[in-house]
Amino acid sequence: MDEHTPLPPSATRRSSRGKASPKSPAYVLDDQIGFILRQAYQKHALLFVECFGEDFTPTQWAAVAKLSEIGGCSQNFLGRLTAMDAATIKGVVDRLMKRGYIESTPSATDRRRVLITLTAAGKKAYERGVGAALRVSSDTLLRLKPRDRRVLLRLLKQLG
Repeated sequence: MDEHTPLPPSATRRSSRGKASPKSPAYVLDDQIGFILRQAYQKHALLFVECFGEDFTPTQWAAVAKLSEIGGCSQNFLGRLTAMDAATIKGVVDRLMKRGYIESTPSATDRRRVLITLTAAGKKAYERGVGAALRVSSDTLLRLKPRDRRVLLRLLKQLG
């Protein structure tokens, strides 16, 4: 087997001294939530690229989709709603502005505040992409039965 051939979980179980152990170790990577979630996200990300190509990154799509859903809001609030830190949402907003998909305008009620909104081009990009986004979500969960999909999503939302 080469380094790219996956080993069965039992072949990777070792004691803390690196020797094979008949007992189950306290930590098996293949059974850890973070590792499993990363594998699932990698599959999802590949499906996303297959559907969107260079049009959007997952974070850019999240920002456009959330703005389509709620309308205008502050950059900071958009970051919170899309689970992005301040530096990430700033980069996403800057790139979407350069592409003409979003614009910023001063708030009518608070001149210190800037609102981020979709432009007409951003709204059209959302309408063109929403079907692909729904396919990515559906294809990510394709191997699960409908009931299991609902349960998985409900449980993952509880972790968030």
